[in-house]
Formats: sequence, C-alpha cells, structure tokens
Amino acid sequence: MIGVVIIAFLGGLAVGSFATAVAYRVPRGMPFAVERSQCPACGAQIGARDNVPVASWLVLRGRARCCGAPISPRYPLTELAVGALYAATVIVYRHHAPEAVIGLVFVAMLAIITLTDLDLRIIPNKVLIAGSVLCLAIAITTDPGGVPERLIAAAAGGGLFFLVVLAYPRGMGMGDVKLVATMGLFLGRAVAPAILAGLLAGSMIGLALIATQGAQARKMAIPFGPFLALGGIVGLLAGHHLVDIYLN
Repeated sequence: MIGVVIIAFLGGLAVGSFATAVAYRVPRGMPFAVERSQCPACGAQIGARDNVPVASWLVLRGRARCCGAPISPRYPLTELAVGALYAATVIVYRHHAPEAVIGLVFVAMLAIITLTDLDLRIIPNKVLIAGSVLCLAIAITTDPGGVPERLIAAAAGGGLFFLVVLAYPRGMGMGDVKLVATMGLFLGRAVAPAILAGLLAGSMIGLALIATQGAQARKMAIPFGPFLALGGIVGLLAGHHLVDIYLN
C-alpha cells in the first residue's frame, strides 16, 4: 500500500503541474495539450529540466532561467497540494478503485477551477464539461447503479444554488451553480456536506473581512469557487462518512 501511495503522490505532483498550465491557458483560449510551456514573462520555451514539479522551482530559486523573472510559489504549492490529495484519495478509497479514479479526476478539476477563479474570477465551462464527461464515463462502466444518485445530486445541488443566485446575484454567479452541479456528479449524496463545508468556509472568511475591513469589505469581490473546491475535498475524503453519521 505504501508503494501505491508514493506513486499516487508523485503522479499528483505531475498532475498539479499540468493543472497550472491548463488554468493559465484555457481562460486565454490557448491550446494546452500540444504546445510546450512558455515563460509568461518573455515567451521563451521552457526546457524539460525546468518543468520538473517542485524540484525545478527549488533549483531555480523561484526565478525563470531564461529571463530571471520571478516564478510564483503557487506552482510548487499547487503541485504539492495535488500530490498530497492524490495520496489521501488513494488511502481513503483503497478498497474501491473506480471511486479512487473518479476522486483523482475530481481533485485535478478542482485544482484548475481554484486557480482560474482566483486569477480571473472565471470557472471555465470546458473544464467542468471535461470533468463531468470523465466522471460519468467511469461511473457508467464501473457502477451504473450509482449513476441515478449522481444525477439527482447534481440536479439538487445545482438547483439549490441557482435559487440562491436568483435571490442574491451579487453573492454568487452561474459559474458557481455549474460547479456545484458538477460536484454532485462526482460526490453523489456526499455533495451535501461538501456544500455545507464550502458555505461555512466562505462565511468565516467573509466575517473575518468584515471584522477587519468594516463596511469596506462589502465592496470586495471574493471568488467563491475556491471555497466550494475546499468543500468538495471535504466531501470527497469524508463526505460519505459524515452522511452516514447524520443518518444514524
């Protein structure tokens, strides 16, 4: 089992690196599956030795080899986070391989969504669609009996957030609605604690800003996607257990 967890962690580092590239390219209409990575500062092509997750950033001391421009620490942090979550997902679903694969896809999707929403206040439809297709493809082939629950969870979660957006359009957007619906596909009934965790995290940050910034905090635009992504991780790793505790 230890070997599998190590492989999952290393694979997560690579997926985290890929997620940062997708998060940068997709909102800007750039292809992400063919072209080699380029330096955002000078446009020079980044060599393979400078694309090793975490290690390259450390060796280069957070500076691009080509022009010396600073490289954001979000790259190694994202890679480490995805690696750790991949390892955790494999541990939690060690007896359910199909669910583990769905969870790994889910983590990658949430990483991309978090980065795009933090940077540009965008939750790309392409990323949500790709994640949904992969999730349903795996679920239909491995557990067709569980697909109705996933569809119901998607409709319920998305419908609930749609009503919230109608009532309070300044607080959330349609991107959040679509993200919650997609989370329902991945999590099934565990989307309920995921939503609650996301709302709780967002509320805590909002209250903290009001306490420190006062009335000025009401004018600050805070992306809600990262909070939903955090809730999604809670739902993935502990959601079904939390639902069972509640029902019992």
